[in-house]
Amino acid sequence: MTGEVVRAARRNPSLADVAKVAGVSSQTVSRVVNGHGNVVPATRERVLEALQTVGYRPNAAARALATGRSRALGVLSFSVSRLGDVRSLSGIATAASRAGYSISLLSLHEATTGGVDAGIAHLSGQEVDGLVIIEAEVLRSPVFAVPGNLPLVVTDAVASPRCPNVDTDQAAGARLAVRHLLQLGHRTVHHVSGPPNSRAARERRRSWRATLESEGRPVPAEHVGDWTSATGYRIGRVLAARPRGEVTAVFSANDQMALGVLRAFHEAGLDVPGDVSVVGFDDVEEAGDYWPPLTTVRQDFEGVGELCVSLLLDQIHRPDAPAAGTHRVPVQLVVRSSAAPPRP
Repeated sequence: MTGEVVRAARRNPSLADVAKVAGVSSQTVSRVVNGHGNVVPATRERVLEALQTVGYRPNAAARALATGRSRALGVLSFSVSRLGDVRSLSGIATAASRAGYSISLLSLHEATTGGVDAGIAHLSGQEVDGLVIIEAEVLRSPVFAVPGNLPLVVTDAVASPRCPNVDTDQAAGARLAVRHLLQLGHRTVHHVSGPPNSRAARERRRSWRATLESEGRPVPAEHVGDWTSATGYRIGRVLAARPRGEVTAVFSANDQMALGVLRAFHEAGLDVPGDVSVVGFDDVEEAGDYWPPLTTVRQDFEGVGELCVSLLLDQIHRPDAPAAGTHRVPVQLVVRSSAAPPRP
């Protein structure tokens, strides 16, 4: 012997091994491993414990051949840093895991049609069972080079006959914000809008304007931002320079810009909400810690992700499921301390 270490081959546990420990048939173990629903909960738990006990690891390639499914979902995103995308991804991952699916994420640096088609081809090559495209609005087109039999769901996109679209109810959120300020007694509401290339920003702006017009109120000129607190601060300084009493209520298209507005008003000696009321949109985690705590519209980003997975699984398990339409996730107005009736 020259010191060579010879290791005995170790047989991987089989479904039969698991079945013996769990006291069930191999077919029952197979149904649990492949995520089928027709297993009694107590039996499922017993099988799961047996899987862990014997150290069974399913062969993904063999399972895909046997079932025609990889139990993986592809997710195509254009950013993994923006708040909404991160929280939507969290909702997708949670819902997918709960259903026994893994996630294959691909983030693209450029939102070009060619780049997206290449990304879709890459994920399709991984044999994913379905695909979610997050923030598909950036393409300004609902047409994607997706294999005809691959289930697809998009978020924040123009409605398409090809696939379901999931979106926050942007118009309802803006309407809630503006009506809240009008009901407090403000004559009109100024708007710090998001960038023109954002469909969400455009919908919020349209709803702000439509709500004021429906109430017979004057519509001030909008102030266009880019979602950052820096532009909110710049616009806030412009609004703060107006004669006292001219600007009494501001609706910001997101909470980050609202934060900049609050800072600008504070530096100008304006009291919020005594002199000016401010309402945001998103309900970021820190919104309750702004000063004053921010009244805002809560988006259910995790709910968007969970609904994407639900619609995708519908298509996977029921090929005849409806493959079109926009599904809107409800919003909620969260009232805190940044809005109040105007001073007499």
